[in-house]
Amino acid sequence: MQIIGFTLSILIGISLGLIGSGGSILTIPILVYIFHVSPSDATTYSLFIVGISALVGSINGAKNKLLDYKTALYFGLPSVISVFLMRKLLVPLLPNELFRISNFTVTKDLLIMIVFSVLMILASFSMIQKRKTTENDSLEINYNLLILKGIFVGLLTGFVGVGGGFLIIPALIFTAKLTMKKAVATSLIIIVFNSLIGFLGSISNTSIEWNFLMLFTFFSIIGIFIGMYLSKIIPNEKLKPVFGWFVLITGIYIVVKELII
Repeated sequence: MQIIGFTLSILIGISLGLIGSGGSILTIPILVYIFHVSPSDATTYSLFIVGISALVGSINGAKNKLLDYKTALYFGLPSVISVFLMRKLLVPLLPNELFRISNFTVTKDLLIMIVFSVLMILASFSMIQKRKTTENDSLEINYNLLILKGIFVGLLTGFVGVGGGFLIIPALIFTAKLTMKKAVATSLIIIVFNSLIGFLGSISNTSIEWNFLMLFTFFSIIGIFIGMYLSKIIPNEKLKPVFGWFVLITGIYIVVKELII
């Protein structure tokens, strides 16, 4: 099973390299269901894995001059602050057992997985739908709305341990008016700061197996290089719907497994 898990970890990097999102959508199920990491710890591990992998990908975006630094600042700064506060202060306050409904106990880990699966399902719809976007400098950018979306994404990133690319990219396209290529590149640098700052806010509350974490991250970085190479050959818009269906099925599976099986 570990061989399967590390092989799948390569897909995390490929997803980030190709479409700028989806890394954490794959990371948490792999950690929880294949390596049997608790959901709470998996959110911390995921932040590190996705953050380091996205860092490698963002270097490529900077080289190709695809990063929009102003947008990254307006969206990323409030997002990073929200992530850190969520991981450092709010998540640790949640009790392991939240409440009971008859004989059914809702735990913190269960809540994390259910919220995560709902996000997966919602994200899958945005991936499956085909939307044509073009950059238009004449359109006025609503920076206040961009800041609010940054805060919202930061809170979700902090709670469920996702990089948030599947939420960041639509915000950059439709609020910041970026092209798909610029949105993908800019989202990666935002994911880097969101994930790594969130990870730093979680270290004191998580017992980390560093050897495992570094090995998993290593395979994910290999995937990033593969994804960046494939992105030169395959348009990311052609792969997004396929990946979206995979995310939808995985999200439904998590709901069924956590609530029914």
